[in-house]
Amino acid sequence: QVQLVESGGGLVQAGGSLRLSCAASGRTFSLNVMGWFRQAPGKEREFVAGIRWSGGRTYYADSVKGRFTISGDNAKNTVYLQMNSLKPEDTAVYYCAASSQIGFNIKREYDYWGQGTQVTVSS
Repeated sequence: QVQLVESGGGLVQAGGSLRLSCAASGRTFSLNVMGWFRQAPGKEREFVAGIRWSGGRTYYADSVKGRFTISGDNAKNTVYLQMNSLKPEDTAVYYCAASSQIGFNIKREYDYWGQGTQVTVSS
């Protein structure tokens, strides 16, 4: 019903920047919140940033505040994650997610997930 496709991942040196994109298609009219999660090998998938389509309210994990910015383009059904001042600990597979609920950072409240895009930050 809803498909999410991430792009923009890659290899970057510490201190560099990347911009991730997530294009949503299908029954997107039902979505309230878009979010980014990440998962490193051997670790649980964790919340990174979220945005509410109506009003554009955003919420960030403490680990990325001041460095990452989430934004959305309603006309294109696309959400972005601008990542600056990247650190090696940011290395993970980054997943786009969409929710019809009202929360931001509760993983199980998200209904749809993208395939993930690898972000690797070298030291």
